[in-house]
Amino acid sequence: MSEDFVIERLGAQGDGVVAESAVFVPLTLPGETVRARRLGDRATLERVLEPSPERVEPECPHYGSCGGCMLQHASDEFVAGWKRELAAAALAARGITGIEIRPVLTSPPGARRRITVAAKRTRSGVQIGFHGRGSDMVVGIDACLVAAPPLIDALPGLAEIAEIAASRKGQPRITLTLGDGGVDCAVTEAKPLDGPGLALLAGMAARAGLARLTWNGEVAVSRVPVLQRFGRARVAVPPGAFLQPTAEGEAALVAAVAEAVGDAGRVADLFAGSGTFALPLAERAEVLAVEGEAAAMAALDAGWRGADGLKRVQCLTRDLFKRPLRRDELKGLDAVVIDPPRAGARAQFEQLAETPPARVASVSCNPATFARDARILLDAGYRLDWVQPVDQFRWSPHLELVGAFSR
Repeated sequence: MSEDFVIERLGAQGDGVVAESAVFVPLTLPGETVRARRLGDRATLERVLEPSPERVEPECPHYGSCGGCMLQHASDEFVAGWKRELAAAALAARGITGIEIRPVLTSPPGARRRITVAAKRTRSGVQIGFHGRGSDMVVGIDACLVAAPPLIDALPGLAEIAEIAASRKGQPRITLTLGDGGVDCAVTEAKPLDGPGLALLAGMAARAGLARLTWNGEVAVSRVPVLQRFGRARVAVPPGAFLQPTAEGEAALVAAVAEAVGDAGRVADLFAGSGTFALPLAERAEVLAVEGEAAAMAALDAGWRGADGLKRVQCLTRDLFKRPLRRDELKGLDAVVIDPPRAGARAQFEQLAETPPARVASVSCNPATFARDARILLDAGYRLDWVQPVDQFRWSPHLELVGAFSR
């Protein structure tokens, strides 16, 4: 049965919240009166009766069926303001208030250089696309407003690759990354292939115009080197390795980190990946880069050795969750950059709290764990000078933060 609801606010995942009945209504905005069909604490939007002034007409033909963009119906100004409020709320939940939170820097449409699609067998062949909202249904797509156009253009050529990857019940994941050299394709959760099957992939990759094709973590075809630029260095990022989703967002993060560390002469980059921060920082500082993935460390080291005019970069492969850098190992550093996964890095922050680096640049894709770890530094005598929000996941609830801490 349909009911009319008044949306009070947005929840953390971008759904409209009806406070008095604790119902979540996707695709709505605060202040709107909507008609929706309720099922438990969720409701399916049927009609907007009184729209918000911030509502805009979504331009994507797949909006509503594709589960990728939660907020394409909202103005850019509204989304940026809402995300800034998410950062403020996360900090306030840890008792951190009165901090300068800068305006959100948002990546433009068509900037996403990495996407992951699913493949599903159908009676007529195979469907390639994004999952529908809250389901395992695969929505075939021929357009996407967030992805770089070459990635969407590559999808039709993946049909024969997806067909041998997909089982009757399984849904392989296909990750496409755009780099210097072309499109890098990594197929995971796919059917294992024997020698003759792997031999077929070379022709398929060539017909699809792929630079490289990886199958369940193993490089099957490498036609052209796929490189990413980190400052002056060009790095052959390993298949599946972490990469900032947009070049514009990466530039914003790198600039914020450089401002946070200032004129530090010796910098540690913890959870360094393949060199997103370490290599640009090496243009003016000596860097200790620490990362748990050996392949990423090898790529960073090779990129540093192949670049001109960089200061020394020391690479250390180490699992910082199991073995965080200790207080004595952090001595002599002027600044530390730390960019952990979503879970944060409590143990490493506890070690930082006991060390003398004058500056810490904390980068996070999770405002909640950013605030939790920030509290550790603040309680140890650091000051949080400012926070820079960066939105690389346009029209989604995701947000990245850079915080500048000083003693």
